[in-house]
Amino acid sequence: MTDVLKIENLHVSVEDKPILNGVNLELKRGETHALMGPNGSGKSTLGFAIMGHPKYEVTEGRILVNDVDVTELEADERARLGLFMAFQRPIAIPGVRLADFLRHATTNVRNPERKEGEDLIPMREFRREIKEKMNQLQMDTEFARRYVNDGFSGGEMKRAEILQLAMLQPKFAILDETDSGLDADAVRLASQSIAQIGGEEMGLLIITHHDKLLEHNPPSHAHVMLGGRIVESGGVELAHELHSSGYDRVRKAYPEAAAMERAMQEEEEQAV
Repeated sequence: MTDVLKIENLHVSVEDKPILNGVNLELKRGETHALMGPNGSGKSTLGFAIMGHPKYEVTEGRILVNDVDVTELEADERARLGLFMAFQRPIAIPGVRLADFLRHATTNVRNPERKEGEDLIPMREFRREIKEKMNQLQMDTEFARRYVNDGFSGGEMKRAEILQLAMLQPKFAILDETDSGLDADAVRLASQSIAQIGGEEMGLLIITHHDKLLEHNPPSHAHVMLGGRIVESGGVELAHELHSSGYDRVRKAYPEAAAMERAMQEEEEQAV
């Protein structure tokens, strides 16, 4: 049976402010979906809601992994079921080495019933595996000795996120603007790395404004988010159109969603 992530009529609020207004999406393992849209349209909110961030309140709808309703589960429980998110702005964890973090996280994903304090992946096995992944991603193995994201450049943070993706091998990965803040060469390397470790092994939801990250990960589906909902879906040609022409056509085609977008922007400006 193919693993499936389903989003059904999802409504999400942040601090009582509605952001998502009925999102529907189905992502199968082995598929690559691109999620595009103007700033403030709700793309990152969808990612955080899927992962169970406590700030993002689901007011209606469901999130399903293989028909298991995960809407009320904690973030760590969702991760154990195979969900992963690479953040646009990863946080630093001073004092925690990246290798130690990955050893614990990888053990928990592979043995979801493990209780803290029980056996970790044997060190020799873990070292061999992380070295293989870092070589594949063209990373210096000394990188794993550094504290998680502490003092990392933007590019180093994104590469650390991709290393986590490679080690954890989730069923579904949400990549929230992994290309943000990277130069063209770094984006190309990130795109190649994601393609190497993704493929048929996981479902990818790539949130992006650009098409460079899709260069080595051509989406089977592309979606446009406007005013807190997905208004249009298509193939890779839709992603290319949005990159080259912007969202004017979409706004004209979906005036209600465009009006919602304007209202959300005005409310945000008044709150500042």
